[in-house]
Amino acid sequence: MSARDEGYIALSSTNEAYPPEISTEPLLHSNDNANESASHPSHSGFRSNIHGGTFAISSDGHSYSYSYGPKGLAGLRHNYYALLCAFFASIGGLEFGYDQGVIANVLVMDDFVRRWPITPLQKGIMTAVLELGALIGALSAGVYADRYSRRHSIMVACVIFCIGSAFQCFAQDLSHIFIGRAVGGLGVGALSMLSPLYMAEISPPEVRGSLMALEQFSIVLGVVFGFWTGFMTRSMAGSSSWRIPLGIQLVPGLVLGLGCFFLPPSPRLLVLQGKYDAALASLARLRLRTPEEAESDPLLQIELLEMRVETELIERTLGAGGGSEPATRKGGFRDEWKAWKKLWDVKYRDRTLIGVLIMFFQQWSGINALLYYGPTLVHSIGLRGDTVTLLVSGGIGVVQFIAVLPAIVYIDRLGRKPLLRGGSAVMAFSHLTIAGLVIMFESDWSRHPYAAWIAVGGIYTFTAAYGISFGPIGWVLPSEVFPLSMRSKGVALSTASNWANNFLIGLFTPVIIHFSASLTFIIFASACMLAYLWATYFVPETANVSLEEIDSLFRSSAGREDVALKQQRNTKLIGNDVRSNKI
Repeated sequence: MSARDEGYIALSSTNEAYPPEISTEPLLHSNDNANESASHPSHSGFRSNIHGGTFAISSDGHSYSYSYGPKGLAGLRHNYYALLCAFFASIGGLEFGYDQGVIANVLVMDDFVRRWPITPLQKGIMTAVLELGALIGALSAGVYADRYSRRHSIMVACVIFCIGSAFQCFAQDLSHIFIGRAVGGLGVGALSMLSPLYMAEISPPEVRGSLMALEQFSIVLGVVFGFWTGFMTRSMAGSSSWRIPLGIQLVPGLVLGLGCFFLPPSPRLLVLQGKYDAALASLARLRLRTPEEAESDPLLQIELLEMRVETELIERTLGAGGGSEPATRKGGFRDEWKAWKKLWDVKYRDRTLIGVLIMFFQQWSGINALLYYGPTLVHSIGLRGDTVTLLVSGGIGVVQFIAVLPAIVYIDRLGRKPLLRGGSAVMAFSHLTIAGLVIMFESDWSRHPYAAWIAVGGIYTFTAAYGISFGPIGWVLPSEVFPLSMRSKGVALSTASNWANNFLIGLFTPVIIHFSASLTFIIFASACMLAYLWATYFVPETANVSLEEIDSLFRSSAGREDVALKQQRNTKLIGNDVRSNKI
């Protein structure tokens, strides 16, 4: 489902499907601008203003859209409570990014190195063990989040993360660092799935994309904050130089964990559990409606019906429905395994490969190698002096942070495919340039300082290209290519691919750097060139594309089947609620 389809439900073409209290008077010429009308052709049908929001029915009567207020910055201000909840939940992304940024400094701090001299392989294991834990945490979190609660699962993930952080901060032996990173990885991986999941489920349709962007923003902000915290404490005497930055990450973990008591529950999960009254109460709280208004507000009733329709669709597609017991409590390992296997059915296989490979190329482009081992890589291109190497490697996070901002603005306007192709081409060129400079000058960098600074420019160029291409699109594309019924499983598998490849990067990068710095950049350049070919010949353009059009791109009817099932269930549910005077 594309961004423009968010908030739409297929309707029966009969008049019975329309909520009776919604005005169906023809629209007069509206004041919406041309771009808005082009993006939402349904606005030429019927519209009603309700409680500060709008409900519009398309001219053909087969779809409708709704919103609780304006879009963009005005919409964020209008939905300030949902914005605050999403911003708070995005602390999970901050934890993820902070760990990426801080470890690069810790691994080269004098006291840490003197206390525990480690081999390149040990350095790789120390970094990669967190990714391995995160892989397990991400896969297991989805199951528990569905069975119990998003908020409680986030709370448990925060507790696990804080235990791991405490092990690292108060470590008396190198094994404590390894244990702490493994345990902390379980929490980080769980948060990497739970936070964006919760944010998506509480967001109003008109600002969902903007609120979801907070996750990527928080990750990059965490990278920058983690690195520069370590940079500022590196000159402290004794173990404080590395204990303080490792201990600081306890603070946001505690804040997020305790704050979960005050976050509203996910309405979608309550619907999955069959608790419709509780779901309506939570939805009213998020949309700033009183309990009295909730009972008569058509927009709330429509959004609740959407959730019920989507739940029925997921259960029917995955074969989980049919009984009185909520789907979240049903089934065991065999049912879960059958649901995951569906991703590799013929009609989903191409989409699954898109989700898995976008994360593969995202990691093997080399971005996390630079974040984890920035000082080591910068040293390998000829720069000397701890301050210079740390400042240059710290700039990597800053460049990525700046590059993410225009990506958020232009990702829909330019499209996914051109950004992926252009980004991979620039990344490959940057890596090859750096590799060539290392081969030519690594034996005598001191006589060619200009070459080292050209290599630094290559690193920054690569980072900027990544920040506007594979960085954000890696998280957007999987949610677009999968039909609704398989989206949660598809995105979960894509996230697992991210952590699995992240683990391999963390494990093998220091070993490859130790063997040959130029070979390291050649490997990353090769991956980027393969990514260019993959993006050119195998990735469809999904920006502003409807479900039906995505089906034709993949030569599959999976999305159209979802629409048919959704229309059937929607007609039945709305008809029942009309007869019971709920809407």
